[in-house]
Amino acid sequence: MIQFKQISAKLAPMELLLEADPSETCIKKYLDGSDCFAAFDGDVIVSICATKPLNESTSEIYNVATEPEYQKKGIGSKLLQFVLKELSTIGYSKVELGTGTFGYQLSFYQRYGFRVDSILQDFFLDNYDEPIFENGIQHKDMLRLVCRLR
Repeated sequence: MIQFKQISAKLAPMELLLEADPSETCIKKYLDGSDCFAAFDGDVIVSICATKPLNESTSEIYNVATEPEYQKKGIGSKLLQFVLKELSTIGYSKVELGTGTFGYQLSFYQRYGFRVDSILQDFFLDNYDEPIFENGIQHKDMLRLVCRLR
């Protein structure tokens, strides 16, 4: 049975975080000071979400990743729902995140109430050493999404 709980950022497995963000350098920048939430199968973390406060009312999701063999089983969706509920309980009224302008991630977040707020042109070109491709298309711009919790 999968269980969800908040964990220390120090316990977040880098190899799992790399499933969603290919840059260890970028991950290390946002992981420091992050609140992490995990889905456990027994003692093993099978899905992770890293968030960080932007201010007293807004938190940002930086990473949501699920082990490949656990994908397409609803675990990432349940983890995101758990995270949004926990952030609301803590007192946040808004959650933001950045994602590519296409791909399954965009529809994944939109299913849970996230809406496009802005576009950061050339974000992936300017912030990653290696190009990021999905379905043969290079990610260039970042969409900033917002979900209101209250």
